[in-house]
Amino acid sequence: MTGNPYLYILVTAAVSYLIRTLPLTLIRREIKNRFLRSFLHYVPYVTLAVMTFPSILHATANPISGWIALAVALILAWRGKGLLPVACAACAAVFVAELML
Repeated sequence: MTGNPYLYILVTAAVSYLIRTLPLTLIRREIKNRFLRSFLHYVPYVTLAVMTFPSILHATANPISGWIALAVALILAWRGKGLLPVACAACAAVFVAELML
């Protein structure tokens, strides 16, 4: 790594600060646009999914067991099960899949 590490830290801090403060300073009134409100409502869920999805598939010794766990979790979540039963079933599915593969 060449260059001044303090410069990198300063630029990273400035970008992080601007990302958090610009919306607060530029948007002072309530957002009335339905599309924009809907978009902003789903941003945290999409961000969490983007960070979690690759980890589900690559956290196991075999990617197939990750796919099996994902399928089990999606089916149980689709049927309205809570977070704890879905997580436990996905872990059990990985355990069984790893034993069989």
